[in-house]
Amino acid sequence: MSSIKVLYEDNHIIAVVKPAGVLTQGDGSGEKCLMDMVKDYLKEKYKKPGNVFLGLVHRLDKPVAGIVLFGKTSKGASRLSEQFRNHTIQKTYHAIVQGKVKEKSGELKEKINKISFFAEGFTNKTDEELLQEIKKATKTRTAELSWELVKSNEKYSLLKILPKTGRFHQIRVQMAEMGHPILGDEKYGRDFIVRQSGGDNWQDRNTIALMATAISFKLATEDKVVSLELPLPEEWKKYL
Repeated sequence: MSSIKVLYEDNHIIAVVKPAGVLTQGDGSGEKCLMDMVKDYLKEKYKKPGNVFLGLVHRLDKPVAGIVLFGKTSKGASRLSEQFRNHTIQKTYHAIVQGKVKEKSGELKEKINKISFFAEGFTNKTDEELLQEIKKATKTRTAELSWELVKSNEKYSLLKILPKTGRFHQIRVQMAEMGHPILGDEKYGRDFIVRQSGGDNWQDRNTIALMATAISFKLATEDKVVSLELPLPEEWKKYL
């Protein structure tokens, strides 16, 4: 039970902190994931003898830390999924990005035109199903977010980011395309790192400087809104 930090729990929903470098859901490699940790926590806490139900309603990338919601019951999972589909759940991220961001705020909205942007989200589909998803996404999907500058120096900037859509690797891709990739993100920021004298001194190659710091959602059985928030990691201070 001590392996995870629980931020909120009721009969239908549980919210926990995902450490950076940990998978949200297992990928077949046998690596311990957040879902396994939460199931172990519920199994131990409630002395459940058999399998534990846990509904996955959203994910964070492996190198990203922050708040993750799960449904403890089918009702909880259904109500949360509905809120995600309707974009009524408010998510807030913070990130340290490369370079000095000059504007105070901004919005990014663009059509998805890179298969890598979303295709990995359909790994369990057949080739034909994946082809249909790609056609649909290329035609209709957009990626949209807004951001605010919190502080910056000559090398790094701290941004507060509010995604309006939840596309695969969205924040990482859009920050890189803006010219300010997330600190430590070798997948989307390698070209930037190579161009910069001194390079990237982010130490942990399994994590990046992106965190889901806040979330607001409605409960499964009433209209009450729960708002959760996390402080920024201590280790971020040395970059700003």
